[in-house]
Amino acid sequence: QVQLVESGGGLVQAGDSLRLSCEVSGRAFSTFAMAWFRQAPGKERGFVGAISWNGRRRYYADSVEGRFSISRDNAKNSVYLDMKSLIPEDTAVYYCAADQWGPAAPNRVSYELWGQGTQVTVSS
Repeated sequence: QVQLVESGGGLVQAGDSLRLSCEVSGRAFSTFAMAWFRQAPGKERGFVGAISWNGRRRYYADSVEGRFSISRDNAKNSVYLDMKSLIPEDTAVYYCAADQWGPAAPNRVSYELWGQGTQVTVSS
């Protein structure tokens, strides 16, 4: 059974940086396109970034383009989200998601596996 476990969330100040990690256990990690989504209180879960199974294609939401970077290490079964220049509007629960052999799509319905989420809070 595949499990996704996020870590790295916390409370930071505006302008700070933070790295989220997601470790995947179970089936071959290298066959999964991976993505990060986030959900703020009272809002729908929205796309943040995605990376193809081989790391060659990366996509970002407009709101985080240039500030966030997604990467993966297939040897460590992990995907990362490096966030810089954080703003209060980035406050949300961040979820890791996996789509086996998927195209790294920017929509929730494409991903069949999800982690439990990690809270990121950015104070002003």
